[in-house]
Amino acid sequence: MDVTKEINANYIVYGASDYTAANGNAASKQLNFSIGPSISRPDQQNVSVIPHTFKYEGSVGLFGSENYFTKIQLSIVGDIVKSCFEEEFWSCGTLRPSTLIIDNQFDEAIIDFNSFPIVNQYEEAVANSDRLPYLPGGRGFLSIELTNLKTLNEFKDKDLDIRLYTMDKEEHTFNKMYVQVYDHFYIGFHARNTRILDYNVECTIGAELRSYDSIADKSLIMKRIKSGSF
Repeated sequence: MDVTKEINANYIVYGASDYTAANGNAASKQLNFSIGPSISRPDQQNVSVIPHTFKYEGSVGLFGSENYFTKIQLSIVGDIVKSCFEEEFWSCGTLRPSTLIIDNQFDEAIIDFNSFPIVNQYEEAVANSDRLPYLPGGRGFLSIELTNLKTLNEFKDKDLDIRLYTMDKEEHTFNKMYVQVYDHFYIGFHARNTRILDYNVECTIGAELRSYDSIADKSLIMKRIKSGSF
């Protein structure tokens, strides 16, 4: 490519300065001049308990920023969760100590959740649904699901793009992604037309906890430049 011709072509569009009118950035595809949270300096939100859903409502475009980015930092310790996560080959069960079911074949049992003695060489089990389960290899992957609920205005909705970005700030192809419990990722809202575009978006974090082997489509796992894809 002839660099001189490319520079001259940009000067013809913008003049020999780094200024562009805010209401013309989308049409000219020069979005780097917009004012607002960029992928280098995004807004930041933190998540420590899952599952959790963020709801985003606002607008981008025209005289406002034509790109909006937010960074979501995960710090999932796993000692408190808001759902029952199943281990592989097992389903969640519920014990209700206050419920008595009479069965002719069995006597009523008394369960003391504070004391599990060793009986016949069997050690106590962990009966706590408020923790993340153990996964083989310790490599748990959380699901990230980005949903565009739209505004029911088809003329505006068609010009709005929402995208997931990896921790290396690379665009992820799908609206679903699997990340690990201490990763971070980005969400981008992009106006593709010179008008104000309202958005109505949800991002659900941690609806699923999966092991690496249980994820059939490995392309959904967040890629990393430093270590490659999983």
